[in-house]
Amino acid sequence: MVLGGLAMAKYGEKVLQELTAADIEDTGVSHSKAVEICKGLVRIVRSTQGAGSLWNKISHEVLLPVHPHALHRLLYHSTYRNWNSELLGPPPAWTPALEEAKQTNIGRVLTARGEEILVSYKDPVASFKEFYELSVDNPEVYWNIVLDELSLKFQERPSCILKLDQTKFLGEPCPGGRWLPGAVLNAAECCLLLDSKERAQDAAIMWRDEGQDDSPISRLTMAELRERVCRVANALEGAGFRKGDAIAINMPMNVHAVVIYLAIVLAGCAVVSIADSFAPSEIASRLKISKAKGIFTQDVILRGQRIHPLYNRVVEANGPRAIVLPASDQEMKVSLREGDMSWDTFLELASIVDRPDDFKAVAMDIEDTSNILFSSGTTGDPKAIPWTHATPIKAAADAWAHHDIRHKDVVAWPTNLGWMMGPWLIYAALLNRASIALYNGAPLGYGFAKFVQDARVTMLGLVPSIVKAWRSSDAVNGCDWSHLRCFSSSGEASNVDDYLWLMSQAKYKPIIEYCGGTEIGGAFVTGSMLQPQSLSAFSTPAMGCRIIILDDHGHPLPSDKPATGECALDPSIFGSSLRLLNANHFNVYYKGMPKFQEKTLRRHGDEIERTVGGYYRAHGRVDDTMNLGGIKVSSVEIERVCNSAHEDVLETAAIGVPPSGGGPEQLLIVVVLKEGRNDISLESLKKIFNAAIQAKLNPLFKVNFLTLKNLKCWFFPYDVVINSISFAGKCSGHCSFTTSYCLQ
Repeated sequence: MVLGGLAMAKYGEKVLQELTAADIEDTGVSHSKAVEICKGLVRIVRSTQGAGSLWNKISHEVLLPVHPHALHRLLYHSTYRNWNSELLGPPPAWTPALEEAKQTNIGRVLTARGEEILVSYKDPVASFKEFYELSVDNPEVYWNIVLDELSLKFQERPSCILKLDQTKFLGEPCPGGRWLPGAVLNAAECCLLLDSKERAQDAAIMWRDEGQDDSPISRLTMAELRERVCRVANALEGAGFRKGDAIAINMPMNVHAVVIYLAIVLAGCAVVSIADSFAPSEIASRLKISKAKGIFTQDVILRGQRIHPLYNRVVEANGPRAIVLPASDQEMKVSLREGDMSWDTFLELASIVDRPDDFKAVAMDIEDTSNILFSSGTTGDPKAIPWTHATPIKAAADAWAHHDIRHKDVVAWPTNLGWMMGPWLIYAALLNRASIALYNGAPLGYGFAKFVQDARVTMLGLVPSIVKAWRSSDAVNGCDWSHLRCFSSSGEASNVDDYLWLMSQAKYKPIIEYCGGTEIGGAFVTGSMLQPQSLSAFSTPAMGCRIIILDDHGHPLPSDKPATGECALDPSIFGSSLRLLNANHFNVYYKGMPKFQEKTLRRHGDEIERTVGGYYRAHGRVDDTMNLGGIKVSSVEIERVCNSAHEDVLETAAIGVPPSGGGPEQLLIVVVLKEGRNDISLESLKKIFNAAIQAKLNPLFKVNFLTLKNLKCWFFPYDVVINSISFAGKCSGHCSFTTSYCLQ
């Protein structure tokens, strides 16, 4: 490698061996540092074979978080300059070391039992694929291993792992069979087990409030968490709630929300998950569908110096009796309706029992409802999806197998109980004996980044929009994230360059891409700490889940070859939904689906690609659902709001369009005005649409682009150029029109 030169190498235009000190200096490092880096690269190149091995050494031995991202990008793309993705698949950004792989949860099991349970065991990395195949072909063996690993307490053991005969659940067919039939347990009780003095003193939850960046981390031990949960469960009984009642939570995900969630489940009731960002109409629809008998909420939400109403939205939604918590230690900022009660008054109801800090968990059948969550439906009405007491086991099993969450780990994931990742976080951490890390504030700035450092988070989950915000604001600068063992990403499409930057902030720890659904309770495709991980790609189907890709005629494509098509799933997925509250479950997920190995496939709705090398990429929905900021919403819902937002609007089309470089979808609204109504400006109409969408659907939604069109033809081009930004590929939805028109 030449150590001098004047040529400026654009990213990927030179192979690694051709880079000069001048090329490196042009990325923003000093001349002396560039020469030093160049010498390090020469040493690595001379002693290393293969681009993957080269990048592994460069990322761990040369690059540092303080280096300009331009240097990281230059070395990454130069290393893989001659990589042939068509023959080799996407290049790895991280490769597991065998000794570290042996310390993972799966690695420990395979090191101890690999030769016993696998036909041709070699080591945890080389035998990972065989272990995955065992998880789908021999569920009895795999799930017995997982159940032994997790913190579970069965009040009655199941008769078997999976019952595959032609059983029904509440009158509907169950093509995937019934999991753990006859089992009785309580998922919340399993989270709160104190089987040793050491466990009682383990940190259960740690948190910090926004604006308190230099204050100590607040902590709640497992013993303290159990006492608080039991007190709330006793108060629930004192308030007249009984087994099977639906009780909503509409508040930020803080320590109180976690305590309330666990208490509702412990008392044998079902949590109704409502995001704290929802408008009153969205709150009302979820309360009505779930038949909630009560709701926990806060008076307001505090974000920095801003105060956002919350309780008043519940009142406007005509919600049931509410228990209202103050957002701060100060007095309540609202006056309560007749019949509602303050948090302190509610807790006093626990005093009717002799031991308010103790509570006997209500025994629940494995198929009883523990949580009611909602997913956007193509009709505009949210699908009400009951989680059973098996679903938490699926969430915890994914965390055990794919995120490698272990005893005394610290898990952070900015989310809310209104979305599946909120309950997922509770079960993923506590059932694996790890701690939950919660930041009470916006996760977009330095305060959250420093909290991750100070709490010594080991697994950090996120959505790509957060990463983009961190990168643009340099929020992570100066924070030490070396204690992270991995990231995880879910909710929306990620951007390769953003995620290269993210990995660089933690000295190149892997990003486990994680894609599934509320109705699954976890993922169907994800990554693994025992496989090389590529940027913005999935490396494996989830354990216990088989993916089938369908061609344009609905026929299954070969599983051992690259393919792109609609994603279908083997119906035997542990913890997945068995019913819907407001729709026929069989019709939604199975009607019209082909069979594979004599089982009717389960509809998922994503278009998916399997690449050379066995990686997967998701290409959005095949229905009219889009993903905005990690929140799924149907185009029908947005169009319905926009159609009535202004009297001059005849019709609208809502389209979620991914940027050409990858990343979160952006919202395009195409508008047809009534005849003769052409005097309204695009900018004013955009403001009107934004105000209506944020008031009636979600304040986090935003119209990125808007265009006016005439009634002409019905053709939509696949490549849309808007305001000089190119969006390549087809839109995520089928854009519902009663009258169609073109973009040209």
